[in-house]
Amino acid sequence: MKRADVHPASTILAFDYGTKHIGIAVGDTETRMAHALGVVEGAGSAARMAVIESLVDEWRPDRLVVGLPLALDGAEHEMTVRARRFARQLAARLGLPVDFADERLSSAAAEEGLREARRSARKHKQLVHGEAARIILQSYFNESA
Repeated sequence: MKRADVHPASTILAFDYGTKHIGIAVGDTETRMAHALGVVEGAGSAARMAVIESLVDEWRPDRLVVGLPLALDGAEHEMTVRARRFARQLAARLGLPVDFADERLSSAAAEEGLREARRSARKHKQLVHGEAARIILQSYFNESA
Protein backbone atom coordinates (compact mmCIF):
# COMPACT_ATOMS: atom_id res chain seq x y z
CA MET A 1 0.00 0.00 0.00
CA LYS A 2 2.69 2.47 -0.98
CA ARG A 3 1.92 5.73 -2.67
CA ALA A 4 1.58 5.25 -6.41
CA ASP A 5 1.39 7.78 -9.17
CA VAL A 6 -2.00 9.42 -8.96
CA HIS A 7 -3.73 9.82 -12.31
CA PRO A 8 -5.26 13.18 -13.26
CA ALA A 9 -8.83 13.93 -12.25
CA SER A 10 -9.23 11.01 -9.86
CA THR A 11 -11.43 11.16 -6.78
CA ILE A 12 -9.96 10.22 -3.42
CA LEU A 13 -11.71 9.47 -0.12
CA ALA A 14 -9.67 9.93 3.05
CA PHE A 15 -10.21 8.57 6.54
CA ASP A 16 -9.18 9.72 10.00
CA TYR A 17 -9.51 6.35 11.74
CA GLY A 18 -10.56 6.13 15.37
CA THR A 19 -12.06 3.37 17.48
CA LYS A 20 -15.26 5.40 18.06
CA HIS A 21 -15.29 7.83 15.13
CA ILE A 22 -13.96 7.76 11.58
CA GLY A 23 -13.68 11.15 9.93
CA ILE A 24 -14.15 11.17 6.16
CA ALA A 25 -13.11 13.66 3.49
CA VAL A 26 -13.22 13.75 -0.30
CA GLY A 27 -11.15 15.50 -2.91
CA ASP A 28 -9.89 15.15 -6.43
CA THR A 29 -6.49 15.35 -8.02
CA GLU A 30 -7.58 17.98 -10.54
CA THR A 31 -8.44 20.70 -8.02
CA ARG A 32 -6.20 19.22 -5.30
CA MET A 33 -8.72 20.44 -2.74
CA ALA A 34 -10.04 18.32 0.14
CA HIS A 35 -13.49 18.73 1.70
CA ALA A 36 -14.77 17.21 4.94
CA LEU A 37 -17.75 14.91 4.49
CA GLY A 38 -18.43 14.11 8.13
CA VAL A 39 -17.98 11.21 10.47
CA VAL A 40 -19.02 7.58 10.81
CA GLU A 41 -19.75 6.68 14.43
CA GLY A 42 -20.29 3.52 16.39
CA ALA A 43 -18.34 0.58 17.63
CA GLY A 44 -19.73 -2.01 15.21
CA SER A 45 -17.31 -2.43 12.34
CA ALA A 46 -19.97 -3.99 10.09
CA ALA A 47 -22.25 -0.95 10.43
CA ARG A 48 -19.38 1.47 9.87
CA MET A 49 -18.20 -0.48 6.83
CA ALA A 50 -21.73 -0.36 5.38
CA VAL A 51 -21.71 3.44 5.62
CA ILE A 52 -18.25 3.58 4.04
CA GLU A 53 -19.39 1.29 1.22
CA SER A 54 -22.34 3.60 0.50
CA LEU A 55 -19.96 6.59 0.37
CA VAL A 56 -17.72 4.69 -2.05
CA ASP A 57 -20.77 3.93 -4.20
CA GLU A 58 -21.75 7.60 -4.14
CA TRP A 59 -18.32 9.19 -4.75
CA ARG A 60 -16.72 6.40 -6.82
CA PRO A 61 -13.14 7.09 -5.69
CA ASP A 62 -10.12 5.78 -7.56
CA ARG A 63 -8.17 5.34 -4.35
CA LEU A 64 -8.39 5.79 -0.59
CA VAL A 65 -6.11 7.48 1.92
CA VAL A 66 -5.92 6.51 5.58
CA GLY A 67 -4.30 8.77 8.13
CA LEU A 68 -1.42 6.97 9.84
CA PRO A 69 -1.19 7.94 13.51
CA LEU A 70 2.43 8.06 14.62
CA ALA A 71 4.12 9.35 17.75
CA LEU A 72 5.78 12.74 17.39
CA ASP A 73 9.13 10.97 16.99
CA GLY A 74 7.67 8.85 14.15
CA ALA A 75 7.35 5.67 16.22
CA GLU A 76 4.38 3.38 15.69
CA HIS A 77 1.96 2.52 18.51
CA GLU A 78 -1.34 0.69 19.07
CA MET A 79 -3.42 3.13 16.98
CA THR A 80 -0.91 2.81 14.14
CA VAL A 81 -1.51 -0.95 14.13
CA ARG A 82 -5.28 -0.41 14.17
CA ALA A 83 -5.16 2.13 11.33
CA ARG A 84 -3.06 -0.27 9.23
CA ARG A 85 -5.59 -3.06 9.91
CA PHE A 86 -8.44 -0.73 8.91
CA ALA A 87 -6.59 0.12 5.66
CA ARG A 88 -6.13 -3.59 4.86
CA GLN A 89 -9.85 -4.17 5.47
CA LEU A 90 -10.75 -1.30 3.14
CA ALA A 91 -8.47 -2.58 0.40
CA ALA A 92 -9.78 -6.14 0.67
CA ARG A 93 -13.46 -5.23 0.91
CA LEU A 94 -13.58 -2.39 -1.60
CA GLY A 95 -10.90 -3.50 -4.07
CA LEU A 96 -9.33 -0.04 -4.13
CA PRO A 97 -5.71 0.99 -3.60
CA VAL A 98 -5.06 2.51 -0.18
CA ASP A 99 -2.29 4.98 0.61
CA PHE A 100 -1.23 6.29 3.99
CA ALA A 101 -0.69 9.89 5.00
CA ASP A 102 1.06 11.00 8.18
CA GLU A 103 -1.66 12.32 10.44
CA ARG A 104 0.48 13.64 13.26
CA LEU A 105 -1.21 16.71 14.69
CA SER A 106 -4.16 16.60 12.25
CA SER A 107 -6.71 16.41 15.08
CA ALA A 108 -4.94 19.19 16.96
CA ALA A 109 -4.96 21.33 13.79
CA ALA A 110 -8.66 20.57 13.28
CA GLU A 111 -9.48 21.58 16.86
CA GLU A 112 -7.43 24.76 16.48
CA GLY A 113 -9.28 25.62 13.27
CA LEU A 114 -12.61 25.17 15.01
CA ARG A 115 -11.45 27.35 17.91
CA GLU A 116 -10.47 30.04 15.43
CA ALA A 117 -13.97 29.73 13.93
CA ARG A 118 -15.30 30.11 17.50
CA ARG A 119 -16.67 26.58 17.64
CA SER A 120 -16.08 24.34 20.63
CA ALA A 121 -14.38 21.11 19.60
CA ARG A 122 -16.11 19.38 22.48
CA LYS A 123 -19.53 20.42 21.16
CA HIS A 124 -18.59 19.72 17.54
CA LYS A 125 -16.86 16.33 17.75
CA GLN A 126 -18.15 15.37 14.32
CA LEU A 127 -16.64 18.50 12.83
CA VAL A 128 -13.25 17.69 14.39
CA HIS A 129 -13.01 14.21 12.87
CA GLY A 130 -14.23 15.30 9.43
CA GLU A 131 -11.88 18.27 9.51
CA ALA A 132 -8.99 16.01 10.56
CA ALA A 133 -9.73 13.79 7.54
CA ARG A 134 -9.75 16.91 5.35
CA ILE A 135 -6.36 17.97 6.73
CA ILE A 136 -4.98 14.46 6.12
CA LEU A 137 -6.17 14.48 2.51
CA GLN A 138 -4.97 18.04 1.89
CA SER A 139 -1.51 17.13 3.19
CA TYR A 140 -1.56 14.06 0.94
CA PHE A 141 -2.28 16.32 -2.06
CA ASN A 142 0.41 18.80 -1.00
CA GLU A 143 3.04 16.07 -0.58
CA SER A 144 2.27 14.49 -3.95
CA ALA A 145 2.62 17.76 -5.83
